[in-house]
Amino acid sequence: MTPTSFLLPTCTLLPAALMLAAMPHRRGAAVPPAWGRFRALAMVALASTVASLGLQIAAGPGAPGTVLPGLGTTLAGAWVAVLVQLLGTVIAVFSSRYLQGEPDQPRYVAALAGVLASVHLLLLADHWLVLIAAWAAVGQALQHLLCFYADRPFALLAAHKKRLADRLADVLLIAAAALAWSEVGSGSLPALWRHLEAGEPSVTLQASTAFLALAVVLRTALLPVHGWLIQVMEAPTPVSALLHAGVINLGGFVLIRFAPLLEAAPVARWLLVGIGLATALLAGLVMLTRISIKVRLAWSTVAQMGFMVMECGLGLYTLALLHLIGHSLYKANAFLAASATVAETRLRTMRGTVAPSVVSVVVAPVLTTGLIAALVALLVASVPMAAWPWWWSGVLALAWAPLLWLPSQPHPDAPGAVPSVLAGAAMVAALLLAALVGHALPLGVRDAPYAAAGHVALAGMAALYLCLALLQARPQALGRWRRWSYAGFYVDEYATRAALRLWPARWTPAAPE
Repeated sequence: MTPTSFLLPTCTLLPAALMLAAMPHRRGAAVPPAWGRFRALAMVALASTVASLGLQIAAGPGAPGTVLPGLGTTLAGAWVAVLVQLLGTVIAVFSSRYLQGEPDQPRYVAALAGVLASVHLLLLADHWLVLIAAWAAVGQALQHLLCFYADRPFALLAAHKKRLADRLADVLLIAAAALAWSEVGSGSLPALWRHLEAGEPSVTLQASTAFLALAVVLRTALLPVHGWLIQVMEAPTPVSALLHAGVINLGGFVLIRFAPLLEAAPVARWLLVGIGLATALLAGLVMLTRISIKVRLAWSTVAQMGFMVMECGLGLYTLALLHLIGHSLYKANAFLAASATVAETRLRTMRGTVAPSVVSVVVAPVLTTGLIAALVALLVASVPMAAWPWWWSGVLALAWAPLLWLPSQPHPDAPGAVPSVLAGAAMVAALLLAALVGHALPLGVRDAPYAAAGHVALAGMAALYLCLALLQARPQALGRWRRWSYAGFYVDEYATRAALRLWPARWTPAAPE
């Protein structure tokens, strides 16, 4: 027995076990010891995830894949495990200060530990049954955090709608597992990969993949079931950080995990690209009209989940994993620093902003798009990244170009102000550098670009870019569009009514926002 064959399974399984041990087993447990115990075990779990990642990178492709029946290691899962435990530990430290004086904190600690333990189990899932059970456990533990303030109607409404979406997703996952199991003869994921290597997938596996894709759409709060993610702002701020920076991103990881199955199912890939792109477009437009910092962040998460799902449908799994990691770190910082953002926004409002010039609203959009497209194409050509086809260079250019011309910077007379174009150029350069470095890292994923859907994604991004340019050039002429956008195009209102008819609430819900 080699040291790796013993240490790797131990370090891989330890985080989930430690988080289970961190759960207070008595409802009336003392608050300071409960937080102290959680922080100590969380630090050990974080060290264990880092060790597991290092061992897998050192072992290379020869690392043992199975640690227990139904549980296995993947390099992508190891990266996400480090991210999840890091964010969980930081959020726990923040929560212990944020909730000082609040009653029933041990219940919060138990639910937080339960979420982290379930997520670690999901990251190790190597069998359909383990995947379904772990994802259901994540949702069940999260419900206790969402309803921590049980007297807030919007929090209860959000939890109710999420519970319904989770149950529908469970049904779809069970259907996907049943179809795949009947075709392969086993619920093991490695057995499924071997079956796919043997020949073309049958209609049964195609249907299984479509059910899996729809289940991920429900779990990641894409349109039209996105409303609960907006209304969950009634939960404590660290719960919002945990949800938006961690739990909601699990759908992207599951899609990356099932990449071999997605590559063989064009229908499922089109579903992901279509729903993901529509969600990104609509949520991106709605976000521009919102004033509340936390609500803007929530709509931003909906848009980012749409982009991530679209990337998986396009077969750009490396970029999707980098997007997952980057979005998690950014959104955790954004929510935990929301109070500082509010103060900064008030100061910016008092100082005023610069009125956009004709150059910034007419010439800049065209020039910056062409410039960034050329820069991305040059970098892609100079670095061996065959997974970046030409159309993805255009998508990145359309996504990043507004950073150079949107008037989001404070007045130039304000202390420490930076010209908008310089700040935007720095952000674009940082994004390009991060993408290049990320593709050079051993992430354990393999890309499979889908050119037919890529052209659709490019057209959709061009439409979003055109809307941004029109909003910049003619803001007063788009009054009706602004009203529809501020209302979220009324999608959630219809979805909420349908949800309450399908599963009536046991309490009187507030009117949806």
